Amino acid sequence: MPYKTPKHLLVTTMNRIVILASGSGSNAENIINYFKDSTQTEVSCVLTNKISAGVIDRCNRLKVPCLFFNKSAFVNSDTVLSILKSQKPTLIVLAGFLWKVPEKLVKAFPKKIINIHPALLPKYGGKGMYGAHVHEAIKANAETETGITIHYVNGNYDEGTIIYQTSTNISKSDSSEDIADKVHALEYNHFPKVIEKLLNDNG
Repeated sequence: MPYKTPKHLLVTTMNRIVILASGSGSNAENIINYFKDSTQTEVSCVLTNKISAGVIDRCNRLKVPCLFFNKSAFVNSDTVLSILKSQKPTLIVLAGFLWKVPEKLVKAFPKKIINIHPALLPKYGGKGMYGAHVHEAIKANAETETGITIHYVNGNYDEGTIIYQTSTNISKSDSSEDIADKVHALEYNHFPKVIEKLLNDNG
């Protein structure tokens, strides 16, 4: 009979996620915690473009490597590109990352960079539409619903192919802060699960 390698000796390839974040890092922490006990997926590191970003403290507490980079390293040199390549990421996840991704990164990692936007694209997308700016605009326009959009990243703000959307109702009495809370709840609930499904579908 041919020899069969016992299951416990089979080597499996670990999915590696690299997260880019600019702010407090609540979504990054949620993703890290979601996969912390996984035998198939790990968050290998977090990159941030803001030296005072709250995500740095979160990563220190969660014992996940976190690296800071400036605009020049991101746009004018291959520093960030080299760091990303060294990580061999299965997926690069933008979680509250505010800079437009250079074309060279998009080309280096085709269909491997995803972003989450706090509205139902194509509405309320584009340059300057992030965080509180989005929720305030939705409130000002008396929208009756909002939501999240998870999409692939291309060379333009919020224009990549949509992967997943889900919505929540909002009322006239909701403040922009109330709207933000509803959107955050959608993000925390759905973002890690969509990431997991993408990894499984592409595995």
